[in-house]
Amino acid sequence: MNKTDVTEIFSRLRAADPEPVTELEYVNDFTLLVAVLLSAQATDVGVNKATKPLFAKYNSPQAILDLGEAGLKQYIKTIGLFNSKAKNVIALCESLIHNFDGEIPETMEELTSLAGVGNKTASVWLNSARGHPLIAVDTHVFRVGNRTGLCKTKTTDATQKALQKKIPKEFLQDAHHWLILHGRYTCKARKPMCFNCRIEDVCRFKKKTPPPTSK
Repeated sequence: MNKTDVTEIFSRLRAADPEPVTELEYVNDFTLLVAVLLSAQATDVGVNKATKPLFAKYNSPQAILDLGEAGLKQYIKTIGLFNSKAKNVIALCESLIHNFDGEIPETMEELTSLAGVGNKTASVWLNSARGHPLIAVDTHVFRVGNRTGLCKTKTTDATQKALQKKIPKEFLQDAHHWLILHGRYTCKARKPMCFNCRIEDVCRFKKKTPPPTSK
């Protein structure tokens, strides 16, 4: 896809939603990091439902650590992979307290040293909490990026590198939010709503979904 079409895509997405934000609910930087960690292979709606009562009472590394793994599981048991996620959150809290004086580090290397925090989680946090112009690739970003022709990649890492390089700087800060929201509500996995898509004419997807027929 040429630069003109890339610019056109993000210009339209920006016009429709000038200030996109994550749909995860949080009360501070720490709870944002925990929410992003918990959102892996889970919906934001499901995570928000579980974390709203949790974060109302426990919203610091020490508070979560005091709650304990068993106590944490009671709050997040409706989230997929909650056993391993609870273990990672507790280990993350221990590391923050013992290695970073309870503060969240602000480099990719240090963030990804924390339990359960991979490149995607670190990128989301750095983007949303610190305003770093990073592309975080989840299933929506991977699908939309490849389906539209913004990239042709086979892994999330390759997708991140390709999009980071191709998307003009003026759009980078909000790009992954736009792609996530577009994938969540329009460019859906099983049946994309091409007939109601604001970038349909510049999208490279060949098997576009026709509008539903009225009976």
